[in-house]
Amino acid sequence: MKMILAIIQQELAAGFARAGYDEKYAVATVSNRPDLCEYQCNGAMAAKKEYGKAPREIAQDIVNALADSEVFSEVSVAGPGFINLKIADAKLAEYLSIMAEDPELSVSPVYAKRKILIDYGGPNVAKPLHVGHLRSAIIGESLKRMGRRLGHEVLGDIHLGDWGLQMGLIMTELQERKPELPYFDDSFTGEYPAEAPFTIGELEEIYPAASARSKEDEEYRARALEATHMLQEGKRGYRALWEHIINVSVTDLKKNYEKLDVSFDLWKSESDAQPYIPDMVQKMKDDGYAYMDQGALVVDVAREDDTKEVPPCILLKSDGASLYTTTDLATLVERMKLFAPDEVLYVVDKRQEMHFEQVFRCARKTGIVPDDVRLTFLGFGTMNGKDGKPFKTREGGVMRLETLIADINQEMYQKIVENRSVRDKDADDTARIVGLSALKYGDLSNQASKDYIFDIDRFTSFEGNTGPYILYTIVRIKSILSRYQEELAAGAGCMDAESSAAAGAGSADNTQSFAAVLPAASDVEKTLQLQLSRYNEAYMGAFSDRAPHRLCAYIYELSNNFNSFYHATKILSEENQEQKRAWISLLELTRKVLEDAIDGLGFSAPERM
Repeated sequence: MKMILAIIQQELAAGFARAGYDEKYAVATVSNRPDLCEYQCNGAMAAKKEYGKAPREIAQDIVNALADSEVFSEVSVAGPGFINLKIADAKLAEYLSIMAEDPELSVSPVYAKRKILIDYGGPNVAKPLHVGHLRSAIIGESLKRMGRRLGHEVLGDIHLGDWGLQMGLIMTELQERKPELPYFDDSFTGEYPAEAPFTIGELEEIYPAASARSKEDEEYRARALEATHMLQEGKRGYRALWEHIINVSVTDLKKNYEKLDVSFDLWKSESDAQPYIPDMVQKMKDDGYAYMDQGALVVDVAREDDTKEVPPCILLKSDGASLYTTTDLATLVERMKLFAPDEVLYVVDKRQEMHFEQVFRCARKTGIVPDDVRLTFLGFGTMNGKDGKPFKTREGGVMRLETLIADINQEMYQKIVENRSVRDKDADDTARIVGLSALKYGDLSNQASKDYIFDIDRFTSFEGNTGPYILYTIVRIKSILSRYQEELAAGAGCMDAESSAAAGAGSADNTQSFAAVLPAASDVEKTLQLQLSRYNEAYMGAFSDRAPHRLCAYIYELSNNFNSFYHATKILSEENQEQKRAWISLLELTRKVLEDAIDGLGFSAPERM
């Protein structure tokens, strides 16, 4: 289904051609002065030089050429040569009627489908998820859903941190506490226990204790480094322990990500990339890209046109150890071999921008990634407390993610109970649904690269630019549609067959047909109709720019438009049945658009609030 903007520009181009001007100047945009017009074209001013005529004269020629247009109800010249446009009410209603019967709600799958691998999540095993993991999960999940909605093949990879010194620290501390375990007995040749020798709670306590001790005890740190080396060399007992750590951690991670309604197709990790490192490094040496510099193996990635210093990419340290850079490059080798994506999108902290700039340049230079594969860095800002600093607990520590979710759910539960709109037995479930919207929308409505203030009172409010406000709008629409169904059911017994069939055509649950949307009966209805007609542009633009906040802005405006229409219009008491059915169709379309959009953002709406 065409975008409404494409229809407008097609008609505008025809007007330019009839007036004798090049169609390339027929570019329309949404007006930033909706009090004056709905769309605007600045092509007359752009054409001034080519045609040697005053912009207002060119613009007037276009206006004259569009005098009989069925697409526009008004075309006029403003200022130095702007062309102001208003779409015809009948044309807009026709567009929405087609959109209402379109299963895709005008958001048609793209023609050029791509395979996109999104790297999001990135937690370290043996550590609990905390608020620092929130943004990557929420933004990545939204982009995955939106990409799939548009027909792309999208794979989400959690990319676990399961390699390096943290593993050696855990094993060293375990040996201190439980030296009798068979994993530390080099003479043990039997089968290791199937059950892990620790719970997730114990594991999450072991790592910080080991990390703290290693900073004060050099001998302890040396043992941890040796344990890390032995693990990476394949020591049997350590590999068995490592598998226990992964299994226990992943089980807990899945449980916590499920609370966020976040899922991953791939549970790949740093360790999966290790087998690719030796051959990758050797090839870089053989091809003349990697060389020794002060004992380290590096690849130059600086360019002559750089405006800031881009340091060499370090592959191996002087002791032969690999770094995150090495692992990320090897991960790209693995991804190209196993999945052959058209794009790899990294949703990570914006403070890692230089790291990924080096990785991307090295991958391109050395041929790991072909030129036609897109590498995208989507860096996000921090979630801060009201003091403007990274969000902490009242005690000053990093807040666990499950604690944050529980706090929001409790806040929503209290508000729902106070409203007395949901039965007590349903309040918990409703609070979880609405709480998730508060958390996700509160994050996604901000531009990803910007820091933002996490304010639980504002995020859980039923008013303003919040998730609960969007859901409250959807629930309000559902309530009206439900009452309309009740009216139909109550009146069905006294209707003749013809009247009953006509009423049924407007039924909100009727999937076979819709009552046509009628030309707007008021300015507030026209505003709502215009916003609905722009859904495909908003959705596709938000994904194309990797900007979920744009879709949030769209549905916030749509919710405002609907609520203005609702307060100004007596929908269910309207006596003209054709008009009433048309409004019901408009409401049903609004509900579907809002629910489709929030599904792309990663949350859903309850039946009642």
